[in-house]
Amino acid sequence: MNETTDNRAFQNEAEIRELVAAFEHTTLPLPEWDHRAHLTVALWYLMHIEECQASSAVIEGIQRFNRAKGIRRTRNSGYHETLTLFWLALARSYLSNSQAGRSNLDRINEFVEIYSQRKDLFLDYYSRERIFSWNARYYWVEPDLRPLDFVEESALADLGS
Repeated sequence: MNETTDNRAFQNEAEIRELVAAFEHTTLPLPEWDHRAHLTVALWYLMHIEECQASSAVIEGIQRFNRAKGIRRTRNSGYHETLTLFWLALARSYLSNSQAGRSNLDRINEFVEIYSQRKDLFLDYYSRERIFSWNARYYWVEPDLRPLDFVEESALADLGS
């Protein structure tokens, strides 16, 4: 992953739509499916699709993308359920707490700028043993270091479903 470009700002919404379309059609080059792209797709879906459908669309989209690119789920790589739900929950929290009236472009750029610098934020909540377990890769697992303080109590139940 190219650290110098991972948090670069999008110039316009068309650029974001192109990224999302390339993800959806599995034409996005694998090196471009980095943390920035993951964050962007998650936030874009949450902004444009009903919340429960957005989560499913992200999950199914990542799995479809991985299959198209020949990425198998193993103990060390491929789709990770807990991490996906963690970042979706963080994106939901960001949207609910970000200033209404700001453009989608500004909100996505800010989210990417903040969280591309914190790729390992989940380690504030999960021990390495728990988050990198086979169980966490396949299913939602609760954090073992501290609660997800950015998630409303009522939303926690939704993570595991």
